[in-house]
Amino acid sequence: MSTGCLRGEGLPAPTVISIDGPVAAGKTAVGRLLSRRLGYRLIDTGSMYRAVAWLALERRIDPSDEDALKRLAELTPVDITQRDGREVVIIAGEDVSDRLRTPEVEQVVSLVARVPGVRKALVEQQRRIAAGGRIVMVGRDIGTVVLPDAGLKLFLLASPGERARRRYLELEQSGQQVNQQKVLDDLLARDKLDSERADSPLRPAEDALKLDTDDLSLERVVARILALIRED
Repeated sequence: MSTGCLRGEGLPAPTVISIDGPVAAGKTAVGRLLSRRLGYRLIDTGSMYRAVAWLALERRIDPSDEDALKRLAELTPVDITQRDGREVVIIAGEDVSDRLRTPEVEQVVSLVARVPGVRKALVEQQRRIAAGGRIVMVGRDIGTVVLPDAGLKLFLLASPGERARRRYLELEQSGQQVNQQKVLDDLLARDKLDSERADSPLRPAEDALKLDTDDLSLERVVARILALIRED
């Protein structure tokens, strides 16, 4: 598929696309496939917060110690690259790509992400990355805070039950022993933290296009987005 001429009459596609939404709404999967179809780079900003949370756990930093978390984020940049078609996340010289979805990281990532100093440090990195264009950036405040001038803003939705089912299957497939009710409870707690935090709460940008993914396959969601780009 064409990498830059998907809009009508050969006009270029938006060079910066933001995808926001709650946990397990399908943002990363949609962003990954969409970026491949467009020939763009994918940045999952959630991985950056997870990487900081993982390192905080490794260094036994208390999730309530905002000053220590701020210093950690400022002094330890997160590098995201693509290798063999997959996202590789490196922090403090370590490839932590396969360590970011553990229950331990899940329990603290929202606590880490709500720290203003952490968000400021990572937002600066995210904006530098996006400055090169041809990027799909996924997160919870991309269209509202990180990239308010993104050419296309999307906000993905799904019911809590469907999101819990997706996360349960994801964790199960990674070999983790999980309880589906606990996955749902953790997801709802994460929603509450994300939506009620004082700094950059989870909410759609005023000009974001909302897509309910409950009854749609990954392919159909991406097809709808590509159709929107063509028609714009």
